[in-house]
Amino acid sequence: MTENVISEQYNYKIVRQFAIMTVIWGIVGMTVGVIIAAQLAWPVLNFDLPWFSFGRLRPLHTNAVIFAFGGSALFATSYYVVQRTCYASLFSPKLASFTFWGWQTIIVSAVITLPLGYTSSKEYAELEWPIDLLIALVWVSYAVVFFGTIVKRRVKHIYVANWFFGAFIITIAVLHIFNSMALPVGALKSYSMYSGVQDAMIQWWYGHNAVGFFLTAGFLGIMYYFIPKQANRPVYSYRLSVVHFWAISFTYIWAGAHHLHYTALPDWTQSLGMVMSLILLAPSWGGMINGIMTLSGSWEKLRTDPILKFLIVSVSFYGMSTFEGPMMAIKTVNALSHYTDWTIGHVHSGALGWVAFISIGAMYYLIPRLFNREIYSNSLVETHFWIATIGVVLYITAMWISGIMQGLMWRAINADGTLTYSFIESVQATHPFYVIRLLGGVFFLTGMLIMAYNLAKTISGAKPAEADVPVLVTH
Repeated sequence: MTENVISEQYNYKIVRQFAIMTVIWGIVGMTVGVIIAAQLAWPVLNFDLPWFSFGRLRPLHTNAVIFAFGGSALFATSYYVVQRTCYASLFSPKLASFTFWGWQTIIVSAVITLPLGYTSSKEYAELEWPIDLLIALVWVSYAVVFFGTIVKRRVKHIYVANWFFGAFIITIAVLHIFNSMALPVGALKSYSMYSGVQDAMIQWWYGHNAVGFFLTAGFLGIMYYFIPKQANRPVYSYRLSVVHFWAISFTYIWAGAHHLHYTALPDWTQSLGMVMSLILLAPSWGGMINGIMTLSGSWEKLRTDPILKFLIVSVSFYGMSTFEGPMMAIKTVNALSHYTDWTIGHVHSGALGWVAFISIGAMYYLIPRLFNREIYSNSLVETHFWIATIGVVLYITAMWISGIMQGLMWRAINADGTLTYSFIESVQATHPFYVIRLLGGVFFLTGMLIMAYNLAKTISGAKPAEADVPVLVTH
């Protein structure tokens, strides 16, 4: 056996680019979210401008926070993790660079076309066919770069984070291509190849698994690398992480039908979606336990490490959201929750508490190392954590209360069989909760601005940190 020091430099340029855009797009997407939250509380803020109306800004918000902010975080972390765990630089640097510029082009295209009203009207898949083609091209390139790096790895083992990243990349490619199949009838207009309830089923097979793989599996890859690194502890149970991976991968794909309870979808399909959603609770909580218990023996680090707070609290929100989701998939619960703000609260407990928190924690870990700097201010990270936590709690509790109230008001019936409340009465009753939701969004956005300032100061002139040590590989 001989021991060699590999002088090969990791490709950190692409990671830096995506990491910086993660912060920028996070601020953009959350700013739009605050604007539309204000519009729901005070509709006059639409200003009678078509391109500034809630209906056009809402898909811009979801695309910006999911695909621009979340997507950039996933590109940055997966490119970093696959290099560090495979002891190899990225396969095809030019193709990797294309994924960055291609992804930013897609996001800018969304920023232009969605406010102008160009939309396929499919939730989380609103972008029209020319942009869809570019998404497919960038995503296939991403797969080539990621799996090409796996192939050229210098160690036999493939770390579990890469399994989650790999599953997310493959599944999103399949979901996007099949859900976006359409017949173009103009430069920026197309109609879905599917119709009626089949179109709805394909859409929510895509929509729920965009949650399951883009917003869950990909970010679990982040969890399995960055929590052990920041805590300086091994994963609590590597065997559990492997079981977690296969259970999530085989179960999530069946759960989308729970979005279509009490619709024209066949009853047996609705029931199957409900059952598979309930089964999902076990692997989801297994992953949550694995992430949190990685701190076993080092719990005191939570008192002094604000980055670890972001990472661990994110996993707590993951556990809460993956308990709430299966419960809301039960038909009797769904009869109350469907079409109410409860669903909005559920989505944002996952989106803000899980996805945003773990992305923020990963960026605080990554960016100082990528630029060889010490973090400018740990106290600002701590401040960001508490402001963001208050924002999430305000947001989701307001939506939970509002949603349950809406469901109860809509179902209330007088003795003579007439509705107790008119719809407009339920709208009026929700107004205070919409104002609280707006306040929560403002808190969360403020935290992102603090983060941007802290990281900008970190990059521009803080004290240099120790450089990465050379990688040792045993042959």
